[in-house]
Amino acid sequence: MSKYRLYGHAGWGSAVIEAQLVWYQLAYEYIDAGNLFADGSALLELKKINPAGQVPTLILPDDSVMTESAAITLWLSEEQRSDDLVPAPHGPDRARFLRWLLFLVANIYPAYTYMDVPSRFVVEESAQAGFAEAVCERAKNLYLVLDREVEGPWFLGERFSALDIYICAMTHWLPRRPWFEENTTSLILIADAAKKIDRLSHVWARNYPEK
Repeated sequence: MSKYRLYGHAGWGSAVIEAQLVWYQLAYEYIDAGNLFADGSALLELKKINPAGQVPTLILPDDSVMTESAAITLWLSEEQRSDDLVPAPHGPDRARFLRWLLFLVANIYPAYTYMDVPSRFVVEESAQAGFAEAVCERAKNLYLVLDREVEGPWFLGERFSALDIYICAMTHWLPRRPWFEENTTSLILIADAAKKIDRLSHVWARNYPEK
């Protein structure tokens, strides 16, 4: 059987797609792309496949390249003919799911592009910390918006979805767990519940090992 090939790095956004591959019980090979911020050669190597030099990068069984986590999320659900993680077209949760999936990837996710390594965008060293802090504040405000939209126990209410996978991954990132615990209790409840799902436990353990 042909396998998917997932280029990723532990703890990064590739964990979102890795969890979905596991959920659908798809055979895949995980390829560590390396720290793309610190290793220039790793970045150049990945750019041969994905010119944006980003993970996740997913090679499909027919060797075509799929990028952009939201696109991969939608494509996998269609390919598997499953509404497990993505509400079916015309379903009652579909519009809400699409709205907040795009909110995550179009509004919150880009903050990490800028604040993780601000020197890539701000030349003046003395201005880099302030730039990163301002971007982080923007991300915090967006997380507060997201937290208010949780219907509980999962983001969409009673049904688990790919949104909960995103939330579980992203609450491990800046502004870090203590801030999320204090300010976004609904998101933390989702993240903690997602980490207890047996099917996904080894994905979370590999990407976010307990310290």
